[in-house]
Amino acid sequence: MKKFFTTLSNIWKIEDLRVRITNTLLFLLIYRVGSFVVLPGVNPASLNNQQNKDGIAGLLNMFAGGSFSRASIFALGVMPYISASIVVQLLGIAVPYFAKLQKEGESGRNKINQWTRYLTIGITALQAIGYLKSQITPEQMEIANPYFTILNMCVLTASTMFIMWLGEKITDKGIGNGISLIIMVGIIAALPGAFLGEFNARTAGAGGLVTFVVEIVALVGVVMFTILIVQGTRKIAVQYAKRIVGNKQYGGVRQYIPLKVNAAGVMPIIFAQALMFIPATVAQFFPKAASNGILMSLSDYTSWGHNLLFAILIILFTYFYTAITVNPNQMAEDMKKNGGFIPGIKPGKSTADFIDAVISRITLPGSIFLAIIAIIPALASLVHVSSGFARFFGGTSLIILVGVVIDTLQQIESHLLMRHYDGLMKTGRIKGRTAIPSADGTSQSVI
Repeated sequence: MKKFFTTLSNIWKIEDLRVRITNTLLFLLIYRVGSFVVLPGVNPASLNNQQNKDGIAGLLNMFAGGSFSRASIFALGVMPYISASIVVQLLGIAVPYFAKLQKEGESGRNKINQWTRYLTIGITALQAIGYLKSQITPEQMEIANPYFTILNMCVLTASTMFIMWLGEKITDKGIGNGISLIIMVGIIAALPGAFLGEFNARTAGAGGLVTFVVEIVALVGVVMFTILIVQGTRKIAVQYAKRIVGNKQYGGVRQYIPLKVNAAGVMPIIFAQALMFIPATVAQFFPKAASNGILMSLSDYTSWGHNLLFAILIILFTYFYTAITVNPNQMAEDMKKNGGFIPGIKPGKSTADFIDAVISRITLPGSIFLAIIAIIPALASLVHVSSGFARFFGGTSLIILVGVVIDTLQQIESHLLMRHYDGLMKTGRIKGRTAIPSADGTSQSVI
């Protein structure tokens, strides 16, 4: 405990770090306050604050910190920006113009960021119309259409761009990655309510306090397992040749390339979840098809058929997303330019093939473990854990929380070590995670 208070004192002594943490908290407070501001023309009393949403609506509501179900001005959150980033990142593979921009350094990144913002506006406008049509009933409107739709489409679009601006300000003036912290705050906002709800349910007689303690121990174990997956790396030794420039010697040292066991991050789960929502959507629009046994099984997230298919999709998407975000050929080319080589492997194509083989081998266990984490909430529901609390036993929410917390703590620790203070841990250092490459070719911790 003394070490903890000493660390807090050291953090507070560093003016730059103190200001950054304060700025981050203030920006996040603005976001949370805005998430309770209801859209103009919507009757708040008619919303009933329906937080218990299922399917894709429940996922969006979780990412938006409950704003989706409250008809808030921040209802769409940062999801349009994430969608735009993914689209532009995929365009970098298929379209030569975007691939060229990714290699142009700072100027290329600025252009790609500008394209991402433009695409975010378009996606947000389309999603805003869909949200207003599907989530707001005529009885909840106090302004007649089409004025209601036009007004709130502009409000939702402007709000999403404002959240993007907040995220960029947190990244520049605060600590950690702004967009990631905004998503994390939205997710963690539901934790106290879920925790108290599960505690009240257990103490009221459904299992008792012992069962609740067992659930907490299981949750801690799952969090530790998730940290191992997020932080797991396979290091490849790289030797750099000696170079003498003037009176100085460069190179001649051995470094390591850390290849992540889970290089795809949380994206495979998001892609797989999007596909798993299709059966439920079909059943909603075609009531006769809802009686089909296979469709009913796939629509039930606690069924074995649903979870087996979900796990298979996650494994496949992990390989797919790793293949498009990790480029062994580019890594081998960069190594060759800098006079580096892997001991025992020829530079060039042989190096690229070796890195590709290593990535393929470590991706298999990484994808399996990721699939296990993703289906743990369904397994928790089968043992009568409430759905709200079960979400934190795994899946998208837990991986995002673990990744963002580790990334933020690593940045705080780097500030401490840079000023000759002890780190956050008694032994060793917090390893920074390798974030998902963004659309501009850099790494960002979006999710």
